[in-house]
Amino acid sequence: MATDAVRPLAVVTGASSGIGYELAKQFARNGFDVLVTAASPGIVDAARDVAALGGRADAVQADLTSYEGVEQLHAAIKAAGRPVEAIAINAGVGVGGDFTRETRLEDELNLISLNVTSSVHLAKRVLPDMVARDRGRVLFTASIASTTPAPFEAVYGASKAFILSFAEALRNELKETKVTVTALMPGPTDTNFFHRAGMDDTRVGAGKKDDPAEVARQGFEALMAGKDHIVAGSITNTLHTTAAKFLTENAKAEQHRKLSEPGSARK
Repeated sequence: MATDAVRPLAVVTGASSGIGYELAKQFARNGFDVLVTAASPGIVDAARDVAALGGRADAVQADLTSYEGVEQLHAAIKAAGRPVEAIAINAGVGVGGDFTRETRLEDELNLISLNVTSSVHLAKRVLPDMVARDRGRVLFTASIASTTPAPFEAVYGASKAFILSFAEALRNELKETKVTVTALMPGPTDTNFFHRAGMDDTRVGAGKKDDPAEVARQGFEALMAGKDHIVAGSITNTLHTTAAKFLTENAKAEQHRKLSEPGSARK
């Protein structure tokens, strides 16, 4: 197709809903063809929605919690026969509850596989080609939770701290190239994240949340501007990350506990 020759290619993971879905739409609106992926069959419908905004959108249904799933996605990227201009490594999941007495090990290992392992795996596959071309943009979805211990989301918070640190380190390693790395740090966002994490009865789960479309817009603009990171969403998120620089780890943990403790929505 003619559009293949003139429209750059973007890849978005976790694009069947939420921030990933909105990021894919941002790319489409701004002149990109998009390859979207998620584990759910809904990724096909998401790709159709994205394609309606202009250009081409291809769907890859793949389970990125597995090594084979990431390799399946990478094979689809290579099969496109086009360089990746931008990639949003966004897929992630949460697990809420008391680590020792409530949550299941298999859920937390699944979280690590998706949030951490697949992000490293995919970056390892995509970045060498970008560096060889001396061109490309990478967006990692971290979280404002990356700046604080996260009681009752202990493994999730640690996974996002890893992603933020990983993104910052890669950016420094690549500073002599024209490949940029940006960390997107949203706060509570109006997606199905908290329901899937079993956090409907927490203050943060029941509270006011940011619009995922606005979070995605801010993330896309920061990526295209080559920024180091962006705290997206409401001003409250910026205040949270600023305050975190001056509080002790214990104080930050206590603050987070008030938001994430099971049953806190009723207090």
